[in-house]
Amino acid sequence: MGPTRYDRTRGYLLPVPIVPFVVATVTALVLAPALRASLVENGFVRENYRGERLPFPFGVAVVAAAAVALVPLALIYAASDEPLQADTPSVVLTFALGVAALGLADDALSGASRGWRGHGAAVMSGSFSTGALKAAGTLGLALWVTSGERTFGDQLLATGVLVLATNLFNLLDLRPGRSVKAFLLLGAALMIGEGELHTFERLGLFIGPLLVVGLFDVREQAMLGDTGSNLTGALAGLWLVLVLGTTGQIVAVLVLALITAYGEFRSISDLVDRTPGLSHLDSIGRTHRA
Repeated sequence: MGPTRYDRTRGYLLPVPIVPFVVATVTALVLAPALRASLVENGFVRENYRGERLPFPFGVAVVAAAAVALVPLALIYAASDEPLQADTPSVVLTFALGVAALGLADDALSGASRGWRGHGAAVMSGSFSTGALKAAGTLGLALWVTSGERTFGDQLLATGVLVLATNLFNLLDLRPGRSVKAFLLLGAALMIGEGELHTFERLGLFIGPLLVVGLFDVREQAMLGDTGSNLTGALAGLWLVLVLGTTGQIVAVLVLALITAYGEFRSISDLVDRTPGLSHLDSIGRTHRA
């Protein structure tokens, strides 16, 4: 059954919280190569920044692996009479899957408009904008998952973190592996700050597949698309909200807003390329340098 913990009060073994991460990772390792081949076979490809045609949107592999992994996980947890939602909360599933679905719609239906300014201009001119749809949908999902035992001010603050993080990681996804690397750095910092793996374990159903898919992304074997980059941002936002208190979330909102504003008016890629430390980190694992 995999790793377990013993419940002294009830006298039987329970799955440890790391099990969703392990099962989902193994599922992704099995599914990802076949899904990549299927995307290529069916013509789902797009040019990357170098003009190479790659399978797209490979972010669907994260969603597929997480969803399929729920089958064995449900059996494991049912056998121990322990609710799976205790280790994989419904708010995590709702926000992650909802944002991924909005990203997939953007990948499939997006037009020429890009960035908040571009999508805003499209809406003002009466055109349909998948970016505006994604922004509004992400806001709605964020408001739902942050509702409950919070003051209205705290809810708006957490919502801001979720929406800005989701959008920022989409902006970062202009070079292979950049979005996933930023997520890993943020996650490592938050785990150190938290001093435990509790939040990592709650997000493990998606983090495991994301790491597998990120290997394909950084080696230019596939592209995440908005499906994957927005999902990465959603997980980053959830991690921030689940770990940080009010002060930390205020700082997070300010930092996320500043980087987002910079990305709207200037090139984040140019900034990374001309900053030695960032440029080296950005190129790690790639088949080709930018």
